[in-house]
Amino acid sequence: MKSRTVLSFLVLLALFTVTHAQTKRAMTYMDVIEMASVGSAAISPDGKWALYVKTTTDWKAAKRFSDVYLVSAERGISATRQMTYTKEKNETSPKWLPDGKSFVFLSNREAPESKSGQNQLYWMRPDGGEAQKITETKEGVGPFAFSKDGVWLAFSTGKDDEQQVWTLKVADFGKEKPKQLTKHSAGIESWQFSPDSKRIYFLAADSADKSSKDRKEKKFSVNIRNEDSPPVHLWAFDIADSTKTRLTSSPEYSVSSVQISDDSKWIGFRGTPSDRYQRTVTESNTYSDLYLLEVATGTIERLTDNKEIGESSLSFSPDSKLMAFSAANDFQYFRNSRVFVRPVTDKGGAWKELGDGFDGDIGVSFWSENGKTIYFNEGWRATNQLFALDVATGNVKQITNVTGVVSVQQDDDTKKLIVNYSDPSTPFNIYTVASVERISNKKNWTQLTDSNPQVAKLLLGETEAVQWKSADGTMVEGILVKPVGYEKGKRYPLIVQIHGGPAAASLLSFNAGYQYYSHIYAAAGYACLLPNYRGSSNYGEKFRMETSGDYYTRGFEDIMAGVDHLIAAGIVDGDKLGAMGWSAGGHYSNWILTHTDRFNAISSGAGTMNWISMYAQSDVQRNREFYFQGQPYDRFEHFWDVSPLKYIKNAKTPTMIHVVDGDPRVPRPQSDELHMALKKIGVPTEYFVYPGNTHGITKMRNQMVKMVSEFNWMEKWITGRQEWFSWDELLRTLKDEKGEKEKEVADK
Repeated sequence: MKSRTVLSFLVLLALFTVTHAQTKRAMTYMDVIEMASVGSAAISPDGKWALYVKTTTDWKAAKRFSDVYLVSAERGISATRQMTYTKEKNETSPKWLPDGKSFVFLSNREAPESKSGQNQLYWMRPDGGEAQKITETKEGVGPFAFSKDGVWLAFSTGKDDEQQVWTLKVADFGKEKPKQLTKHSAGIESWQFSPDSKRIYFLAADSADKSSKDRKEKKFSVNIRNEDSPPVHLWAFDIADSTKTRLTSSPEYSVSSVQISDDSKWIGFRGTPSDRYQRTVTESNTYSDLYLLEVATGTIERLTDNKEIGESSLSFSPDSKLMAFSAANDFQYFRNSRVFVRPVTDKGGAWKELGDGFDGDIGVSFWSENGKTIYFNEGWRATNQLFALDVATGNVKQITNVTGVVSVQQDDDTKKLIVNYSDPSTPFNIYTVASVERISNKKNWTQLTDSNPQVAKLLLGETEAVQWKSADGTMVEGILVKPVGYEKGKRYPLIVQIHGGPAAASLLSFNAGYQYYSHIYAAAGYACLLPNYRGSSNYGEKFRMETSGDYYTRGFEDIMAGVDHLIAAGIVDGDKLGAMGWSAGGHYSNWILTHTDRFNAISSGAGTMNWISMYAQSDVQRNREFYFQGQPYDRFEHFWDVSPLKYIKNAKTPTMIHVVDGDPRVPRPQSDELHMALKKIGVPTEYFVYPGNTHGITKMRNQMVKMVSEFNWMEKWITGRQEWFSWDELLRTLKDEKGEKEKEVADK
């Protein structure tokens, strides 16, 4: 009787499992586009509540809209309230008032469509009720902040290059209008309160370039590469007596990245050389140095003097006695980052380098209250973890050990930890933990958000980290996404999805972006391999640096060895292979195209063909000088030897090409060269150029086009699909997916 009961239970369990599985469906392109995101978490001063912003997609409007939510930091997602509901408008950047009884946020809810980017400040109580508008500025509100003493709210507003700081007493909310605080001759670029609430420090250019502004207003819109601009310097505005003091004036540098010690006695800042060619947005940190200013005396000490080695911003310990920054080990380009620490008052003293025994990058995320430990987030193999650096010994200790991706920050006031976490089956969500001592056990985390509950109803490919031995014996790791319903012993077609960087890594996080969308392939019966090839981060300094002087060889061998490993394991059909990637993933796709004919289809996204021309076309050069050990003007033959274009006549694989028209990082001419060459040698090719001026596709409809066309390109050349892509089919796909969504809603 007992065995019969057990058998009955097992039958019922099996039926439940089958029925439950049948309620799930495959991930679609629209699922990828409609993934929501959460961020801007703000803990209340008493630590009991948290505000955050959730951003969702409106496909019809082709826009993303955000709202503010309130959640109990003690009970978690079961006690969540949506605070704003303005349709087709955005609410962002919520901040608690220092007394914790209400909050302020930015919104464009009353802005006309022609000025949809203009925000105003609104004030709201957590118990609900209508938000009250507290600003009415013509040009909209920029950054805002509260003084630590809770007396002032400050914000910036004004035309571009003419912004000034305005203030309003918190006690006057709803009674008085804000007043202009600064009237600086040139616009204020950035600003912040001092921790003692007595001053506002701001950055401003030495002069306004009126002639350049006038010529643009008169439609002389030519863009000048590396156009000269006046230096930017640091000023202080004393709130009590409304006096303004200039703190820096050196003609040798412009000031940025201002950090103030908690005792308000010291200011750290970055000085970027005045040379117009070293002040580019992408490379300014490489050529900059750190400085320390003593507030009482105005004395400035130069802290670093490292040519072509960038440092992080300066960070002060909670007691303001120590300062730290991170930079490459021994100040050698591209080596592992180390932390350098020194007493603030030890003028001209030696820096203590910490973390030599740790084979990874070390930074400064936050300090322990006693200043004895520095915590930092770092990639570790196919994961991201929290680590602790002992300031006295320089030893590093791993704090978390999750099979996923975790990033931890500390709330300045409550000292609670704010955790962003994702794993292969869980999109990024926000959690909170009372202290570092409790974070290692995930059971101690309180979940604050459920960003994408619909994921529970999707069929996902089983995801795991896999390892293999490369041609030179080095162990390599990657992410394997198995086909939905994977059967052991059955061989599947494979898509190799190559990450960008190359100093980056594919991680055990939820994969649902337009660049790789592995679960759509998994639902269609493909396996996906995301290899962390040589040059990737997270696997030690030697592994990351081995591409210097020989950019492709080891990475190519790593990727191919990974493919062979999956074939040998009986998972992959070696006659059905595709490869794809974006940026460095596109570079490697082009190298695969010209160095093997084993693949049935390739998709190259923003990939380089000719490193000689690429050097000058791109907005970055220093890292290419590292990879190729010099400049093309001195090493012309070497740059050509590592250019896929040199080997283009070896190409046999049908190749689709994607690029953004104004991509500054890997400019369109690189893809033009690939497309023309393939046309001339008779290799099947298609070329999609997307509008924009970014290194990725920003418009959601174009992201959809990229996914659908790319997937169908793989289907055509790998599985023999007849028609690879048509606009009618794209529209039909969207209609079918919309129908499925509507059915889901009706079923609820």
